[in-house]
Amino acid sequence: MAAKAPFTFDQPPEVDKCSDAAKAEILDECEEVFSQLQKIQNMVISADTEACDGERNDAPDYLNALAAELDQLKQMEPKLISTNPEILAAVGRDELTTLNDQLDMVVTYYETKRESLQESLRREKLWLQEKKQVLNAVTDQVEAVRLENDKLTESSKLLDMKRKIKKMKDYQATLMETLSDLLEEHFPVPDQGRGTAGRKKTTTETEVDILPLNEVLELLTNKTLETPHEPYVTMDDRFWQPYVEVLLRYGIATRHSEDHTKIRLESFY
Repeated sequence: MAAKAPFTFDQPPEVDKCSDAAKAEILDECEEVFSQLQKIQNMVISADTEACDGERNDAPDYLNALAAELDQLKQMEPKLISTNPEILAAVGRDELTTLNDQLDMVVTYYETKRESLQESLRREKLWLQEKKQVLNAVTDQVEAVRLENDKLTESSKLLDMKRKIKKMKDYQATLMETLSDLLEEHFPVPDQGRGTAGRKKTTTETEVDILPLNEVLELLTNKTLETPHEPYVTMDDRFWQPYVEVLLRYGIATRHSEDHTKIRLESFY
């Protein structure tokens, strides 16, 4: 058996299966091309050295020549290193094998991507189905309410409105009663028969009926609702000053800016 020729270049697996003659041929062609590359490299190094030694006078012409040569090289068709059919077939099989492996990787990637998209589509369909069920339930409820409203007559609607108004009035009366009890317990009407600072009332003093705190609040509230443009109430001797100070101090009422004898209910809105 003939000995194998030395082959130091990287070679694809398909080329390694070629005959010894084919390997020797491709090796010779590669060595020839490599020697040409070395010559070109030496020329480039030599040209760089000459350019560093002194400035060329014909630099523009030299640059134009290089540009023309570069354009010519770009227009040249690539040349195969070997024309041996066996070598070309081996290289072609190797390229096809590499391309096949790459395509297998692409197929695997897109299959994984497709499975992920199918799972996302399944979740989106499930979410859409749930939303449709909720929408159908709400639509049925709205339709039931509409049908119920259509069945109600004018008299039944009026009775329902009266029932609601009566309920609100009863609730208001309960609140007012509770407020009245609270004020009566914690803010009773002052004892008019008791003198101040140990002095007895003379017969010339006229007795004045002091308003309870709940009546003062009611008077202020009615004045605000009846005449909102003029909500002030003029105080007289019936307004007990300690109660007035309580209302002013806790922000329930406010005094007129020009007339201190007038107060009104504070705006709570």
